[in-house]
Amino acid sequence: MPPLSPSVSGVDRRLFLSSLLGAAAGVAGLSGCAGASAADTQSKGAASAPLSAKVPSGTKLKIASYQGQQELQLKLAGLSELPFTVSSWVNIGAGPDVINAFRAKSLDVANNAGIPPIQAHFQGYDAKIVAINITRKPNYLFATKPGSDIQDIQGFKGKKLAFSQGQAQGVVLLRALKKAGIKYDDVDLVPLTSNQFLTALQAGQVDIAPLANSQSPAYLKQYGSKGAHTITTDVVDLLNLLWAPTSVLADSAKAAAVAAYIPRWAKGQVWAYEHPDTWNEEFYVKTQNLTLAQAQSITELANKPLFPPSWAEAVKWEQETADLLAEGGFVKGFKVDSLFDRRFEGIAAKAVPAEYRR
Repeated sequence: MPPLSPSVSGVDRRLFLSSLLGAAAGVAGLSGCAGASAADTQSKGAASAPLSAKVPSGTKLKIASYQGQQELQLKLAGLSELPFTVSSWVNIGAGPDVINAFRAKSLDVANNAGIPPIQAHFQGYDAKIVAINITRKPNYLFATKPGSDIQDIQGFKGKKLAFSQGQAQGVVLLRALKKAGIKYDDVDLVPLTSNQFLTALQAGQVDIAPLANSQSPAYLKQYGSKGAHTITTDVVDLLNLLWAPTSVLADSAKAAAVAAYIPRWAKGQVWAYEHPDTWNEEFYVKTQNLTLAQAQSITELANKPLFPPSWAEAVKWEQETADLLAEGGFVKGFKVDSLFDRRFEGIAAKAVPAEYRR
């Protein structure tokens, strides 16, 4: 891994971090919200037609299934029979990778946190949120490099922190710093994508990186004896969502297929939550090569799926996130209402029992 570049501030920070998302994404990013506004105008009518209750024969979707998780959930829950064809389950999860896949038309629907849609808007790419799952408990923690003596968030001052502005890990870090009263200028934000975090930690190129709860057991197993440890906080990343390019949602057949997929997506997560023993064995042990004890430590921290009938809380959270990024100079400020396709509001909630709606 080559030496990492130093952090920068203000407008230069925006341009520098945008370049991480690929040449095409970077060029789009330079245009900022102007490009997004033009795209919004062009797509507004096309993607506002009422959703069809029936999926036309021959409809196909390319759906993200990072490490096979979504596909396996449907299979184990008995939800594999779909009224459309999944032309490919795409092994992709990181927000920047999803955006590039959307651009390349190699992906139609993805499962991400709240920050990738904001980043896509900043780049001038038009995509919409179609389903919401609220997460109430922290699903990320902060891991230290081997040999670190950092014990709390205050210890982050003056340190190199792995930061991805286009992913959930990025906003969790920013929220943690803000809550601790630490200014961006007091730390060294090292721009990376999340799939580079572990390598950077292992090599000592960053002092801290936010890791998903599911990643930490394997990291600590390998480096805990060398002084690596984790720091937990109460900072949550509220949104786990489905989103899709507006061009996909403007296609009435594909929009109907997306609407048909949403209930299965929701039911699949409920099934995994209600069957932790089976999920541990079939996913974490068999496909992720974790021990059963490691798998159990992950599912013990799992969030109960919550699919709100109203998206009001989600919109408020997304606006706070966009404002936080704008304050740091990472994106330009905007109203996030345009990111939500309200035609799909409530579909996920109707598919699950009442206890999973609030």
